[in-house]
Amino acid sequence: MKKKIKLFDPVIDKNEEKSVVKVLQSKFWASGSGNGNVKIFENNFKNYVGSNDCIAVNSGTSALNLALSLMDIKNKEVIVPSFTFVSTIHAIKLNGGKPVFVDVDKKNLCLDNEQISQLITNKTKMILPVHFGGMPCNLSEIKKICHDYDLISIEDAAHAAGSTYKNQKIGKHSTAVCFSFHPVKNLAMPTGGLISINGKSSKKFKKILNSRRWCGITNRHDSFYDVDEMGWNYYMNEFSAAIGLIQLKKLDKLNKKRKKIAKLYSKKINLEHKMMFDEDCSYHLYWIQVKNRNQFRKKMSDIGIETGIHYRPVHTFSMYETNNRLPVTEKVGDEIVSIPIHPNLSNEEIHKIIHAVNDFS
Repeated sequence: MKKKIKLFDPVIDKNEEKSVVKVLQSKFWASGSGNGNVKIFENNFKNYVGSNDCIAVNSGTSALNLALSLMDIKNKEVIVPSFTFVSTIHAIKLNGGKPVFVDVDKKNLCLDNEQISQLITNKTKMILPVHFGGMPCNLSEIKKICHDYDLISIEDAAHAAGSTYKNQKIGKHSTAVCFSFHPVKNLAMPTGGLISINGKSSKKFKKILNSRRWCGITNRHDSFYDVDEMGWNYYMNEFSAAIGLIQLKKLDKLNKKRKKIAKLYSKKINLEHKMMFDEDCSYHLYWIQVKNRNQFRKKMSDIGIETGIHYRPVHTFSMYETNNRLPVTEKVGDEIVSIPIHPNLSNEEIHKIIHAVNDFS
């Protein structure tokens, strides 16, 4: 039986194995105070993206919830694409805000900046761009809109570990930037997330986030501590941080391989609607649009190629249904397919994928 070509496949070697064994043998597996490997990972990631500071947590969902908790969005509106994973929108609701969905640009599937201004009201507090697939949004234009209307911007960079914008890593540009780490992500670990923080309030935010990621605990001295606000059990464990430290060292190298594959797909795949090539993109995934999607995915599965759908638009879920039309989002949501782009792909597998897509089209 031929090996199936996986949609996602983390790149690991003996270094990750050794790091896990070392943590296991230490019996220091987790700490709410964020010591050990977690603290080292935070510092290394801060240096990698060039931010003021970083707070490691246990998922991208946790990162979004914590970051938005800093901004008091209760009863306020947040402009956000519907074309994202549902956690982005849940974080807004969990913090008492109202998501206002904006359509995406059909070229890159990031939010359409030209439509933002017409959605702004006296209740708008924030713009939440999502770097879909690792493709950086136009942060300069978003920053200008925020300045003109006195708004805040927090970025969802769940797909964008290693992406850049204007020669700076994603993670450096906004007050808070939220990352997600997972076996399918560019920086792979069992589970994890991180908030990169910038600006004049970063020290204050660091202190608040340290408390809120560990049940609101503050002023800890030995076994004595205080709790003066709500918090959550969101801290990162030592196993994830240890793996993350190894993965971070090779992130740029692995992303370079992803870009090489993306460049080939963009050149060789004979479809009108496909992910554009951009050196600034980390290519967490590579998307194409096809008619008869179910038939296409079955054909790919039959020849041993895994595919995925990222994502069903959030405004089509029962919880978030809206009468507002998002024509680009809805069309893309009906046609989008993710194809494999991970660094473990062989040249033979890459060309098999290209030929299979072109045969269907």
